[in-house]
Amino acid sequence: MKYVSKERVIFSFNSKHEPVERVKPSELIVLEVEDAFGGQVKSEGDSLETLDWTRVDGATGPIYVEGAVPNDTLVVEILDIKPGDKGVIAVIPGYGALGSKEFRGKAKFVALKDGFAIFDGKTRVKIKPMIGTIGVAPPPGEEVPTSTPGRHGGNMDVKDVTSGTKLYLPVFAEGALFAAGDLHAVQADGELCVSSIEVAGQTLLRFDLIKGKSPRWPILETADSYMIIVAAEDLDKAAEIASREAVEALMREHGWSFEEAYMFGSLAVELKINQVVDPKKGVRAAIPKEYITLESLLR
Repeated sequence: MKYVSKERVIFSFNSKHEPVERVKPSELIVLEVEDAFGGQVKSEGDSLETLDWTRVDGATGPIYVEGAVPNDTLVVEILDIKPGDKGVIAVIPGYGALGSKEFRGKAKFVALKDGFAIFDGKTRVKIKPMIGTIGVAPPPGEEVPTSTPGRHGGNMDVKDVTSGTKLYLPVFAEGALFAAGDLHAVQADGELCVSSIEVAGQTLLRFDLIKGKSPRWPILETADSYMIIVAAEDLDKAAEIASREAVEALMREHGWSFEEAYMFGSLAVELKINQVVDPKKGVRAAIPKEYITLESLLR
């Protein structure tokens, strides 16, 4: 089994980055990751205004996957996520869904114990560890900050990217050049205050390849659904793109006309908000597996 330390970190997805490790399909690898603040928040009294933003939202990697070439699909199987025993959540003036309000910056450490996040000593939230930033290099010549989501994946902040799921990513560069970071102990859809419970930890992954086909946007497979994960400048545009992708997939799957697939979308396709706080907003379209197959989601 391969292991990569959190010291091997990048702050952008770029095909020019040198890989820090190479793996073959089916080989296991553990990535150690730092929290999204880069470990800079040491106490609740720390000033958030003095954070070094160049050290925020790092991702461990990149990992070169043997045999991956452009137009393939990289299959990322998330086998396990182990968060540390405490995390930090913060509000920062000017950020989040309510960033226009006046409020002071504040960090709060949250203990993680017996499967729960202990928010204030008495209010508990069941944890569901997830990976906030997970992706591959974009096409050669492009560079995307790790803080930004897109077709390559990136900082998608999808609460369902958790243990037991598979993520299907389009490959744009030789070796895919995969990286991941920004673990959350738990996050609700929207991540409305700009952060969740940011936590360091480890994730156990296994890769596979689908040759000669790729999704237009990242696809997440859960126990009962396939989710098309989209990002755009605003939620309306993200919802439009996710809806179009879902309707076109249903047309391919069932041989339906646009009108039929569009109508059926109102019955079976769930539009969910990923996050509302990053440089791009995120929406995912979830289609139950009884109505769609993976083949109809790949091109």
